[in-house]
Amino acid sequence: MKSWWPRKAAPAPAPAVVAPATPAHHAEHVLRRLEWKVIRRLDGLLQGDYRTLLRGTGLDLADLREYQLHDDVRHIDWNVTARMQSPHVRVFTEDREMSAWFLLDLSPSVDFGSGELRKRNVSAEFVAVLARLLTRHGNRVGAMLYGSGVDAVIPTRSGRRHVLHLLHSMLDRVTAEGSPTRLADLLASGASLIKRRSTVFVVSDFISEPGWEKALAQLAQRHEVVAVRVLDPLELDLPDLGLLTLRDAESGEQVVVDTHDAGFRKRFARIAAQREADLREALTRSGVDALELSTDADLVDAIVRFVDMRKRRSQLASGSLPAHLRHVA
Repeated sequence: MKSWWPRKAAPAPAPAVVAPATPAHHAEHVLRRLEWKVIRRLDGLLQGDYRTLLRGTGLDLADLREYQLHDDVRHIDWNVTARMQSPHVRVFTEDREMSAWFLLDLSPSVDFGSGELRKRNVSAEFVAVLARLLTRHGNRVGAMLYGSGVDAVIPTRSGRRHVLHLLHSMLDRVTAEGSPTRLADLLASGASLIKRRSTVFVVSDFISEPGWEKALAQLAQRHEVVAVRVLDPLELDLPDLGLLTLRDAESGEQVVVDTHDAGFRKRFARIAAQREADLREALTRSGVDALELSTDADLVDAIVRFVDMRKRRSQLASGSLPAHLRHVA
């Protein structure tokens, strides 16, 4: 029996406003607004620390040394370890030219939003901000777009015009209903296409057919992977809105529910909380860092908190973090 829980559903009566799709010719306007309101704030708050968000990209092997406490186990050279009879790790130097890829889930479920923004808008703004920060320093960004499948690949390039092209592609793309999301296909395609070690941002609501966890872990073995999860508050907690018709954004299936029923709302919240716990555990097992972006949260605050977390972790690994702060990191 199919679960009633509307994991990909949007209320048909729509008590809140859902932002309309942004036309392609508005991409320039969106980017200018982000440059003025978001990137300027990030420059002041991070003071260059945004590179911490992109650590691990463009790395060249520089040396080998014995394993030390807090070293990244993914850098262990098992062949040398076997010969030397003690763990050895690869030491890398960072290339100034970084390469970043965005694996973008643009399936129908990301078109949901219970407020002024849809999840697609939040994804697009995040990608535009990160891509602009990178390309204005001469780095290259590329993207793979997933709708009903991997629909398009945008090769890595730099420059503001390239960012506009990427933003246009995200905002202007329409995916028809009818097939479930298979995030594993996007991740496997990324692992096959991206040859050079890069920072890979997987931007998705992670509402998908099962089986993507293994593909994500395999991608993280070669690349520095950040799971950027977009969500909407209504997916976690239903308010008392009376009778609602919920529609599955991908299959089009509809079901009528009574949100006035406190028991129903509690069951919904319990199932949603369990899914949240399972998702976070899966991301942790895959060995990736995670950033959550909500449609009702401030993008700048979310990015700053995430960069600060990664900076503390990097300091902990190098032993430069003060002892009294290590338990926090």
